[in-house]
Amino acid sequence: MAILPNLTQNKSLVIKILTSSPLANSLCDGEGTLIGNTIMLTFFIGDLLPIIVIMLLGYFSGRRETFSEDQARAFNKLVLNYALPAALFVSITRANREMIFADTRLTLVSLVVIVGCFFFSWFGCYKFFKRTHAEAAVCALIAGSPTIGFLGFAVLDPIYGDSVSTGLVVAIISIIVNAITIPIGLYLLNPSSGADGKKNSNLSALISAAKEPVVWAPVLATILVLVGVKIPAAWDPTFNLIAKANSGVAVFAAGLTLAAHKFEFSAEIAYNTFLKLILMPLALLLVGMACHLNSEHLQMMVLAGALPPAFSGIIIASRFNVYTRTGTASLAVSVLGFVVTAPLWIYVSRLVS
Repeated sequence: MAILPNLTQNKSLVIKILTSSPLANSLCDGEGTLIGNTIMLTFFIGDLLPIIVIMLLGYFSGRRETFSEDQARAFNKLVLNYALPAALFVSITRANREMIFADTRLTLVSLVVIVGCFFFSWFGCYKFFKRTHAEAAVCALIAGSPTIGFLGFAVLDPIYGDSVSTGLVVAIISIIVNAITIPIGLYLLNPSSGADGKKNSNLSALISAAKEPVVWAPVLATILVLVGVKIPAAWDPTFNLIAKANSGVAVFAAGLTLAAHKFEFSAEIAYNTFLKLILMPLALLLVGMACHLNSEHLQMMVLAGALPPAFSGIIIASRFNVYTRTGTASLAVSVLGFVVTAPLWIYVSRLVS
């Protein structure tokens, strides 16, 4: 087992060795079953297992009352106001204008489907499960947004290689999720609501949302990319130091939130999980095929859409104390479900494309 850390730290190298080896054909059948299983094993150990372990660590810390739910909200305030905006800014500015316009069909399909699933999630939560507008907004941020920033390259690189195409897909979907759906979600959430629970005017809600660092940071980064301003790579450490706290603290705080509420699997959690792991990638696959997307781009886009919910939704839920119980449970179930659905979508997308 001592070899596993080296495997997980060099996943791309492992896959290249496996796929280029002259023994590859003798080690697996015509469908590449052994290679596929090895890819999924290294991905699970290197990327999904840390999420599960850190969430369990937070959960048991909460059960032992080492940290309280109020402290979890303090963690999430740190992430939402500082770490997440820095992480979003860095990830988006790594893209360039040529990337966004390199494949307009890929951009348009990703935009229409992801934003469409976002609003479908909001509408379903509001109408079917009788949630408030604010709760439905957080539901959409969770069930309608893939965690592309955290798992995008970690999932796509080992399977499709560290290529320009991988960077293209991750950059486009990252901008859609972080610069479009997060601002829309915060606007619908309307954190400017008064103490009486009444919503303020649309203008007040828009201004309030725009003041949030998690909104203006990715929007500013997108504007810089579109006008062709390149942030020097030497500046990356300035943002990366706080950005690195983003995912770990957010997942730990999600575990604390789980510990503060009794976990009960419900139809709503099943709905959120189905929407994120099945409906979104299926819609991306069908629309992408109808628009005759490049085969490799289509496969990457489908797998990116099948990623578990974005951690930003959980952070926002805890920060404003809205939809925390169901949202956190939906994240936990989706992370476990992704272990099953990821190989399925890899196989299906390759089969049909």
